[in-house]
Amino acid sequence: MPRNMSFMLTKNQIRNKTKTVTRRNGWWFLKSGDILNACEKCQGLKKGEKIKKMCQIRVRSTRPERLFRITQDECIKEGLPELTPVEFVKFFWLSHKGVTPASKVNRIEFEYI
Repeated sequence: MPRNMSFMLTKNQIRNKTKTVTRRNGWWFLKSGDILNACEKCQGLKKGEKIKKMCQIRVRSTRPERLFRITQDECIKEGLPELTPVEFVKFFWLSHKGVTPASKVNRIEFEYI
């Protein structure tokens, strides 16, 4: 059974299928070929709220990478072409507790199925 992965901050990019890479502080157990349910939100649901699945994705590859190593091409793959690498690092850093620009994050490339 596929695991649920939240894309709360980039749900429009998932719906539009403009996002093919995500960075996570964790998810180190993933491997190529794993199937995931891309969801709007998975945690912090209010009473009566249910997980809203948007689509399924298949992991193509994963690798550890320092957050500050992101490039403009990677911002595009993240579905955020309007952000510079510096802006992306700030966006990620401010939305993930305990992460700094030098933190190793999990770069996960995926495809839509």
